[in-house]
This record gives sequence, structure tokens and C-alpha cells, in this order.
Amino acid sequence: MTWLSPLSGDPLEADTPHSLANGEERWPVVEGIPLLRTDREGLVRTTLDHLDAGRTDEALIGLLADQDDWWTGPTASADDLHELVSGRDDLTLREAMRLLAWGPVADYFAYRWSDPTYLAGLALMEAHWTAPDTAFELACGIGHYLRELTRRGVACLGGDIVFAKCWVAKNWVAPDAEYVVFDAASPWPISNRHFDLAVCQDAFYFLPEKERIADRLRAAADTLLVGHLHNAGVTGGAMGPALEPSEWQTLFPQARVYDEDELLTALMEQRAPKHAAFENNSDIEAWSVAEGAGEPQRIDAGLAMPAPGANTRRNPLLNGGAEPHWPSERYREEYARRSYWAQPDEALPFPADPVRLRREVDLPERW
Repeated sequence: MTWLSPLSGDPLEADTPHSLANGEERWPVVEGIPLLRTDREGLVRTTLDHLDAGRTDEALIGLLADQDDWWTGPTASADDLHELVSGRDDLTLREAMRLLAWGPVADYFAYRWSDPTYLAGLALMEAHWTAPDTAFELACGIGHYLRELTRRGVACLGGDIVFAKCWVAKNWVAPDAEYVVFDAASPWPISNRHFDLAVCQDAFYFLPEKERIADRLRAAADTLLVGHLHNAGVTGGAMGPALEPSEWQTLFPQARVYDEDELLTALMEQRAPKHAAFENNSDIEAWSVAEGAGEPQRIDAGLAMPAPGANTRRNPLLNGGAEPHWPSERYREEYARRSYWAQPDEALPFPADPVRLRREVDLPERW
């Protein structure tokens, strides 16, 4: 694997087991994850100093304390990070995120396996499934989609701006994927690689320089799938940064467009999703797009369902009963309306399959 410098674009080669260099630059690699963020010069230097001195735990702890620039939550304490690093083999995913002080983000990640936005992303991938050999996910988070792809034999690379997310993904969620930490607004260290599939789900609306990043994603893969593009005109206001339909149309002029609700319904009804358009419709919360893909296929028993042989368990948000237990009021406000698993059978317009609804979920072993 040859990485490219995010500063010069020149190839980087391993000069030690824990660093990459090109003669003028040097970048750390911690537990197999390169740190190639251009906006963390001090962190890069400190990490390299720790690694060169053999202080690997200190290097890791420093990276786990780092966040993205729009993070407004607390910083994890040094004691908690030491506990996380020393006890990782015995900790659950939820315990790890608690020690990282991720707060509401931890709720989002812990219960994402049944949230409607995540399921719509799976539905989009299955509708345009081409049996890819390779895939890249931008803003991969803790690896929910990478887990599903790697379990089906796809060689995956996940990229995120936060080291801790890639590290959690590798240790708890999708260990078979490869990871790299970089800023999507800077030159990409993977621009020398091409993939069968590129994905960005529930994150593109956060990114700066959207036009440039969309072009980079197109160049990176044969098929591009981008989900959860917030509609600025949605009734009640979008749950995050949003654009007008015409702005999304300018960014994705050749894409097949879907109303995210339609993707979710198509998954439940086991059919192909119907096309939509970027239009002024206040009932549409978010769109998803597909580029380089043919007509959508039926969403039946492929990627949008648990992998063959998976051991499902009762959705923890049902809390042992029939009524949902929401981790926060914001979570309920954002997801309850389209969480079909939380609705009574008589309210559903389709068969109440507990796995398809996600009343039964396929969670990581150490969830």
C-alpha cells in the first residue's frame, strides 16, 4: 500500500514500523492506522516523538483525545483513556465510547443498527449492488457499513477525520477493513487508488467544499452512493446542515435520486425503490443519490439484511418489552417517526418481519 502525502501529493513509504516518510515529511502510523491530517501539525509531531521513544500507549492516548473541529462536547479524561487503552480487550463497544466521552454521539453509534437513516443507506447499497471487490467509505465513523461489506468479502478502506472513530471501528466493529485518518477538504492520500464502490452516508452535508469532495468521490470509484442529504425546506426544519433542492441538483446533476423514506419503505416491502427528484417538497426530509449505477434492483435478502449465519438479538431499544426506550429526546425526535420496529403490528402497512423491521438486530459480539 502506497499512501500519498496530503501536502505534496508525493508517495509516502514506511521508514519505520510506525511512520511514513518521503524525505521531507514524516507521518505517524498507530496500530496500522496512518494519521494524515494536515491541520494537526502539533499532534503529528507529538505522536511521532512518543512512537520514536517507544511510548506507544502515550501516542495512542493522545490521538484518542483528539476530535474534529466542530466538536463541542467534553474531552475524555487521561484516566479514562488509560483505562480504555489498557482494558480494550475486555470492554464492550458502549464502555469504550463512554470512556471516550462521546455523549450523544455514542448513542447515535450504539443504536445505529436500527435507525431508519442507517437502514435507508443499506437499502441504497442493495438497490445498486454490483458485487464490488473493493469499496471506500468517506466519513466512515465506527464502521457500521464497513462491517456489512467486509463480511461479504469486499476489501474495504474507511476514511475519517477522527482517529478515535477509526480505532474503535477496527477494534470493535469492522476489524477486517483498512483505515486512514485524513481531512476530506485537503488533498486525498488515496487519490492513487480506484475502487468499485464509494460511499458517504449521513455525513456529506457536514463537509466543506462539497463540490470538490463530490468530484473526488466520483473519481475514486465506478459507483458512488451518497445518502441523507438534508432538505433545507423540510417541514419543521432539517435535523442538521441542509441545502435547497437546486443546490443538491447542482452537486449531483447526473445522479439517480431517491427520497430516503422511499428507500426505507422499499426495504420493508421487498421491492425496488422508485426514483424521486430534487424538488421543493417540504415532506421530504432527506435525499439519497446513486451515480454510475443502473436501474435499482429489488431490496430483498441481500446487503440490507443481516449477513448469512448472523446471530440476531432483541433490539436493546425495546428494553425487554414492546415499548421503545429512546436514549434521548433528540434521538426520539429524529428517528421515532420512521422507526418501523417501534410501531405496533396493526399500524404497519407490510408484514411484521422482526428482523427486517429490526426488532431483532445483528450487533457486534462485544456490543
